[in-house]
Amino acid sequence: MAASGGTWLVVGLGNPGPEYEYSPHNIGFLVAERLGERNSIRITRPDSLALVGIGSISGAPVVIAKPQTYMNLSGGSVKLLRAKYEVPVDRILVVYDDLDLPWPSVRIRMKGSPAGHNGMKSLVSSLGSQEFPRLRVGVHPGHPLGSGKDFLLTPMKKAQREEAAPVLDYASEAVEAVVAEGVEKAMAKYNRRAPGSKEEA
Repeated sequence: MAASGGTWLVVGLGNPGPEYEYSPHNIGFLVAERLGERNSIRITRPDSLALVGIGSISGAPVVIAKPQTYMNLSGGSVKLLRAKYEVPVDRILVVYDDLDLPWPSVRIRMKGSPAGHNGMKSLVSSLGSQEFPRLRVGVHPGHPLGSGKDFLLTPMKKAQREEAAPVLDYASEAVEAVVAEGVEKAMAKYNRRAPGSKEEA
């Protein structure tokens, strides 16, 4: 059964353009695309400064969006989409990368601060709220980084892209659980420990 309450807006964050397609910073786009594939939703329609797909998950109406404004301006697109589809802020689920979490951990949260993520800063500013759920995919490779920005914007090597496939499925399943069962049940089910970590991811 779908959690009651109307339409969900699922937003994957990333940067448009082929040079960023498989970068860690675009993990939100990649999860959105996999979620669309799993639910026969094509995310191809230009709408509100984003590419959008409309369909349903577990019987609930869903809009999946990939803002095309570059990461640090994503909030403008999400604000337009929220108004157009009349989505309450607590049904906007944002999927994005987190350099503070180890690869390949997944964490769902009910709400929270942007914690230095430029895309989330833009959303919080544009929506005027932090009270929306989010799913973070840890992308820290587990070794010292030079420039975090360079790492985030550099395409993943073939081996990491192969590793990413099950992570994208896992994160997509977690999104489906949020839509079907609500955020709290999905948190209990899908927030998992990172490999080798003693703390919850």
